[in-house]
Amino acid sequence: MKVPTEAGKIAEEILTRLVGLPGAKVRVTLEIEAEIPEGAPDHVVRTVTENSRVLKLESYGFEEE
Repeated sequence: MKVPTEAGKIAEEILTRLVGLPGAKVRVTLEIEAEIPEGAPDHVVRTVTENSRVLKLESYGFEEE
């Protein structure tokens, strides 16, 4: 997984070109989907939830299937 590298490429190759356009309003969204066969351990759920809150993400959470 090369998330920082890929995020940097997206910012450089796409976002900089869009935000530079006159009157452009650019919104970036990110969706993370993880399949965890045994389910996420409680400490991971707590950490991810707290980090999401600190980062002021609009929505976050875990779903059970």
